[in-house]
Amino acid sequence: MTAPIRLYMSMSLDGFIAGPDDRPGQELGRDGGRLFNWLDDRMSPGPNGQVFAEAVATGAVISGRRTFELAGRWNGDHHDGVPIHVLTHHVDDGDVPPGTTTFHTDVPECARAARADAGDRAVMVHGAGAAQALLRAGQLDELEIHLVPVLLGAGRRLFDAGDGRRVELELVRRLDGRDATHLRYRVRH
Repeated sequence: MTAPIRLYMSMSLDGFIAGPDDRPGQELGRDGGRLFNWLDDRMSPGPNGQVFAEAVATGAVISGRRTFELAGRWNGDHHDGVPIHVLTHHVDDGDVPPGTTTFHTDVPECARAARADAGDRAVMVHGAGAAQALLRAGQLDELEIHLVPVLLGAGRRLFDAGDGRRVELELVRRLDGRDATHLRYRVRH
């Protein structure tokens, strides 16, 4: 089996991945930073440290364009110089992506390129739009949800409006960390 394309996403119990009014300068929205308190333990030997270490051991990144821009394009390096593949609806003339970043308008082609770059390591996915596009195209293999025990009440949802198609998931791992339960689901294709 090829290495999985895996979404990594912190999410509130009511399904929000950012608080309301996420924008440049307030990238996580109002109160959205609460979703990442578990990262305070990212260097620990416990579950939060394990999950963080797995995330930064990935061999490539697929990101949605909005996430990429809100993150300041990661200055061209998400982690360890791995290739970054950005899904976008269009590429503006003269927009040269930084570092090892490539823009893609075709979802399956983006997935193929990221898998090739990752080799035997997993591909990390960032962004709700990218996750939804990959899922619709049958290219998302796993979801690693960092479920945070909070109700944000508003903001940006991970799955806001689907295409009406049911997607079956299989829970393959559950790790209880401080301030997050890490749930890994396999997508049943």
